[in-house]
Amino acid sequence: MKTPLILIACLFACNQRQVSPPVVTKNAEYSKADSFLYRHQRDSAFYYFNKIVSGSKDSLLIASSYNNMAVIVADAGDYFGSQDYLLLSLRYLDERQESNFYCLSSDYNELGGTSLRLKNYDAALNYYDLAIKYAQDDVFKQIFLNNKAVVYKDQKNFSGAIAIYDTIIHKTGSDRKAYAMILSNRANVRWLKDSSYNAAQELSTALQIRTEVQDPWGQNASYAHLSDYYTSSHPDSALIYANKMYAKARELDSPDDEVQALQKLIRLSPPQHIKPYFARYQYLSDSIQTARNTAKNQYALIRYDAEKNKAENLRLQKDNANKRLQIIEQRVMIYSAIGAVVLIIFLYLKRRQQLALEAENRIRKDRLKTSQKIHDVVANGLYRMMTEIEYQSAIDKEALLDKIETMYEQSRNISYEQPAAVEDYQAEIAQLLMAFSTDKVKVIIVGNYKELWSQLNNTVKIEAKHILQELMINMKKHSQASNVVIKFEQQDNQINIQYTDDGVGLPADYKMGNGLTSTENRIKNINGKLIFATNTKKGLKIQITFPFV
Repeated sequence: MKTPLILIACLFACNQRQVSPPVVTKNAEYSKADSFLYRHQRDSAFYYFNKIVSGSKDSLLIASSYNNMAVIVADAGDYFGSQDYLLLSLRYLDERQESNFYCLSSDYNELGGTSLRLKNYDAALNYYDLAIKYAQDDVFKQIFLNNKAVVYKDQKNFSGAIAIYDTIIHKTGSDRKAYAMILSNRANVRWLKDSSYNAAQELSTALQIRTEVQDPWGQNASYAHLSDYYTSSHPDSALIYANKMYAKARELDSPDDEVQALQKLIRLSPPQHIKPYFARYQYLSDSIQTARNTAKNQYALIRYDAEKNKAENLRLQKDNANKRLQIIEQRVMIYSAIGAVVLIIFLYLKRRQQLALEAENRIRKDRLKTSQKIHDVVANGLYRMMTEIEYQSAIDKEALLDKIETMYEQSRNISYEQPAAVEDYQAEIAQLLMAFSTDKVKVIIVGNYKELWSQLNNTVKIEAKHILQELMINMKKHSQASNVVIKFEQQDNQINIQYTDDGVGLPADYKMGNGLTSTENRIKNINGKLIFATNTKKGLKIQITFPFV
């Protein structure tokens, strides 16, 4: 969640004017870009910043433009693209010149932020230290230190985060907004470190200050902290603050914060109230991703058009000055094409031999896989359909016929090896899991984000879906559970799936049936692991991990 101070650091540190002379000499295009950015017309701002980096000879002006372009694409969710622009910005800066320090500190702060979002914590800490090194203003040093504390919190190095907050909280002076932010963050981290720590008074004091100074973003953050704090001890209070966060996020028109609030409401609300929150959550998640993808493509097209025009001009100049060289190049291309054709024919013949051998091996494997496909598509599909119908007061005949027709088509094509491409995998997983949520069984999903699944190929997605389906069917048949939690998270280069229920658990002499045996085989096929927790007094806990590639 962004705080106002962090926003100021991200957007204006490179061009801050209060302590030293201007860091850039603005030209007309930079003034236009700055004006568009101030009015939140980011596509137009990006266009003019890109014109500057393509045509200006002022190194500091170019560096500042790249910095702003990095911030714009980071806001659109393109963190790798943002890092590329920031590294380009650093190439135009001289660490020995004091006039470059503001832009240097801003570049390193932004690199720290993108590294944090990509969970590269060591890099984030290093970049924030560099940002602090070049910061010439105590206000910005406090901002960068606060950002560093956030990294420590995400690393679960709570002591390190608390030490930073203890250092900077006394330097806020009369800035009550900054004091409330640090007070709330410090109380939250102290509670995360020690769940018995009484953080209520500090969190409430921070919220009161933020309300008095009319800091809506700060209030939003306080509601989130208070909801998390009361989740275990006073769920009713946690629900109240989650509702307040939801209302404030909508007032601020912040979809990201609204999604966070909806996650809390889904987790805390009674089962009969979850459905509208879940529907809103799905809609927002899709809308945010769509908007960010559109923005990414738009900025890429702006750069592409600019580079295309620049390349076209260079090509025309080269054509006029180097006609003879062009003829030579054409001949080289012809000879290269002939060589490529010969090579392609050779590789084609060799590939045919290889494919023939692979086909023989596939025939052997197909017989084994067909029985597994029948189990996944027909048996589990029917059981899932029965589960959905069982708790419906009225049956939608058309929807039921559509599902039967889908299963029929899948059954007809069961011999085909290549699975269909997954259009919206996040929604498909959510729909699969929530199909098992009934009046008696509450299913809670945590961490099912599109970004989590985007790194998986289609085959692994299909296997993961069947694994989750088998777990839920096993739960439905045997667990007698009232609450089921499925948590997804990324750790290093792998996905962790944690399944937990409060059912009867597994008996000591339990032997896996065909379903879980099939599940274990699937996990092995994608180089994963399945671990049953043995120290639970009640219920069942299963840990599944598998790599992205």
